[in-house]
This record gives sequence, structure tokens and C-alpha cells, in this order.
Amino acid sequence: MTRIESTLAAIAAAALVICNTAAADYPVRPIRMIVPQAPGSASDTVARLVASALAQQLKQQIVVDNRPGGALLIGMEMTARATPDGYTIGYAPVGALAISPNLASHVPFDVLKDFQAVAHIANNQMLLAATLSLPVKSVRELIDYAKRNPGKLSNASSGNGTPGQVGFELFKLMTGTRIVHVPYKGGAAATTDLISGQVELLMESLNSITPHAKAGRVRALGVSGARRSPALPDVPTIAEAGVPGYEATTWNGIVAPAGVPKAIVARLNAEINKALASPALRDKLAAIGAEPAGGTPGHFAELIRSEYRPRSGPSPPAARPGTSPN
Repeated sequence: MTRIESTLAAIAAAALVICNTAAADYPVRPIRMIVPQAPGSASDTVARLVASALAQQLKQQIVVDNRPGGALLIGMEMTARATPDGYTIGYAPVGALAISPNLASHVPFDVLKDFQAVAHIANNQMLLAATLSLPVKSVRELIDYAKRNPGKLSNASSGNGTPGQVGFELFKLMTGTRIVHVPYKGGAAATTDLISGQVELLMESLNSITPHAKAGRVRALGVSGARRSPALPDVPTIAEAGVPGYEATTWNGIVAPAGVPKAIVARLNAEINKALASPALRDKLAAIGAEPAGGTPGHFAELIRSEYRPRSGPSPPAARPGTSPN
């Protein structure tokens, strides 16, 4: 071995020792969790529950930093560009890593290269809900009514390219119905107009719309998963209510910038899995319709790879201004 090779080997060994030592002491200061959606959103609710549990376990503050806009891409870019030291992590919903990157005209990061998967947090169902003035009380009745009135009903969404829009487009495709999509700047505005009757239909995350369904402000027609949700046990799945084979679920997890030391990723993953195993957090997630997941960083990385399929050919036109999810 030459003198240069020996020197490089010594430097590498010293760096490894420093990294392992840093991981053993980690964290020594607050951790920032970037959430690419607005405060009060479905993602924000889950992120804050996880952040609170992690803070207790790590004995260190987890600061939730909401960075909405740009179809979730603004917050994700901030996560990707952050210093890879484990003190900036990102809350990543399916829209941020699998939907928006395939719809936006410009994506400022590489989904598969710029992030380190940390842990799969939860899987979520959505609820198909109707305004009370619409004369339908089931999925079957909705399909029949929509076919008798093609193009006369409207379905709101929290924005172009969001899971709710994609889920409803699948519903229309599988039922052969013509319903007009009306994108909003977020789920709260869409839900408000559903309640008032400005739009007739909405498919949105359970934790956003379930309280309104339970309070009788909107009518719950069906949940989007393969089985009923514990949050709404009396509401059938869309599949059993009239659309066999229908399923549209969402997922979320924690990612970090690429390059974070593996020992720190392993520590975060272990703590997240510990939190997800606790009855306290599981009950809180179940109450808002989220099903705890967990697993290894490799498991979450594979989920991201399987759900994200880069488009080929020219980029589609950008969404109209003001229609991106918040």
C-alpha cells in the first residue's frame, strides 16, 4: 500500500469512527420535520402525532416545519437539499413521492436518488362522501344517478394530482360515469363547499372528513380500501357497495436527505417502530383512520420504488395556477 493509500485509509477509518460516535450521541439538538402541506391538513395531523411520540422517546424536540405549495414539491425539495446530518427529516405522503413527481412539469429533485427512506408510518383510506342535498344514499344509487345525469354532478378534490382526485378518477373509470372534477387549494375548502352543497361529491382522507360524516354534515357512501375502516365500521367499502375490485389507498412515511449516516437512519427507524408499536400512538392513528405500518428502511424504500414510476416521453402541461394542493 502506498503512502497516499495508507493516508486515505486512515482518513476513512477516522471518519467512520466519528460518524459512529455522532450516531451514538444522536440527537443532541432539536430535529426539524418538514411537512409539505399546511397546518391542519391530513398529513400535518399524522406528522404531529409521530413527532410528539418521537420527541418523548428521543428526549429532544421535534419541530414540525410546514412548507405547503407546489403540489407538495416545495417541502420535499427542502428536505432533499438539507444537510444530511439527521437533523432535518421529511414527512412524505404518497402524493409527494409517487403522484406529483409524475404530473408536474418540473420536479426539482430525484425521488430515487435524493432521499434516504427511514420508515413507513401508515396506510390510509379515503372516504367517498356526498352533500346531504344529493338524493343518493349509497354507492349504487350514486352510480345510477350519475348515469342518468351525465356531466351534471361535480366532485371536489384538494387539488390536481392529489390522492382524492386520482381515487375519484379511478371510480369514474370503473363505473363509466361522467362527473366534473373541481380542484381546490386544499381539503378544508373542498369540504366546506361539500357541506354547503356547492359541490356534490368529495373523496378525501378519513381523518379530514370523518368528523363531518359522524356529525351528519355530509353523507358517507363508502371507504376506498379493501376492507372497512375501524374509524367508520358501519360504512361499506366502495368495492362491496357496488364497484367490485375498487381499491385506492394512500401511504406516508419519513425520509431524510440522501447521505445521512446509516447508523442515524437505523436509530430513527428503531425509534419510529417503537412509537408505532405503542398502544397510545396506535389508538390515536386508528381514531383518524390511519393504519400503522412500520418496517425497515429497505421496506419503505421498496414501497417508494414500486409506487413511483417515472413517465416516459414529453412532460405534461403544468397544472393551472392555484390548483396545487396545500
